Amino acid sequence: MAMIVDASSVSELIAAIIALSVPMAFAALGEVISERAGVINLGTEGVMLVGAISAFSISFFHHDNLFGVLVGAACGALMGLLLAFVSISLRQDQVLSGLGIYFLGVGLSGFLYDIIFSSQIGSTIRISGLPELPIPLLSQIPVIGDSLFSQDIIEYLAFVTLILIIIVVGRTTFGLNIRAVGENPSAADTLGVSVTKIRYAAVIIGATLAGIGGAYLALSSHAFQAENITAGRGFIAVAMVYFGKWRPARAFFGTFLFGAAYLLGAFFQVVGSIIPYYFLLMVPYVLTLVVLVGIARGARPPSALGVPYNREGG
Repeated sequence: MAMIVDASSVSELIAAIIALSVPMAFAALGEVISERAGVINLGTEGVMLVGAISAFSISFFHHDNLFGVLVGAACGALMGLLLAFVSISLRQDQVLSGLGIYFLGVGLSGFLYDIIFSSQIGSTIRISGLPELPIPLLSQIPVIGDSLFSQDIIEYLAFVTLILIIIVVGRTTFGLNIRAVGENPSAADTLGVSVTKIRYAAVIIGATLAGIGGAYLALSSHAFQAENITAGRGFIAVAMVYFGKWRPARAFFGTFLFGAAYLLGAFFQVVGSIIPYYFLLMVPYVLTLVVLVGIARGARPPSALGVPYNREGG
């Protein structure tokens, strides 16, 4: 099939990649904060699911998308608080704690969907979505203007969040404390830094961002799916932290690679590729494995990552 590539199609392609990547980008940034403090959150997928159903419910019944995003963020924060309590205060295994949060999120989101939308089952449940906010002059730039500078407020917020996290992690006392407790919590404690407080803050901030990612996924798709709306995006976000070697910008833009992979699979389905449908669905996840294997040798995680801190025992 002959394909016509013009400025309009390129602009639409870029916009679609951004829309697909932003939910993962929020989650990846949140996971960077959490892991730099020494706490793995493998429950990111579950947190995103709870953020999604919460935001969608608010938007559907109250017609307020931004309030829905705030509620999704708040629910993410609560999930983060629970993970922090189990993995930091109770010093339980972080991998198992994260998986527990994941399964809780899957079950809770499905339960809430059945309770809230039981009367809607069998019909198409849709919302208005977030409106575009074109930036004057910039949105008129050929090719990239409409795709980069005519987005909704949450997509703009993703890039602002990236800048803020780069500044906070690299240039503030709070960021220094995060890095310190992730590398050597005993030394940080000796210098008067509260390892517990910093880790709690990092995990809650990370889960809040994951909640925003889930909320945006539900609101931007215009229809919440009862099961697995995230489709593994939370786990890919965690993988992107390793891909980015715990650097916010690398993890953030790494998610765009996988947004492009999702879009590539959809594109081949539309044009009628001979490649089986389910194989195309595998592309982003296979790419995740390939990338992780490729960068595994050069990746050095924070020294205390995944290690519960016991002040008495070190």
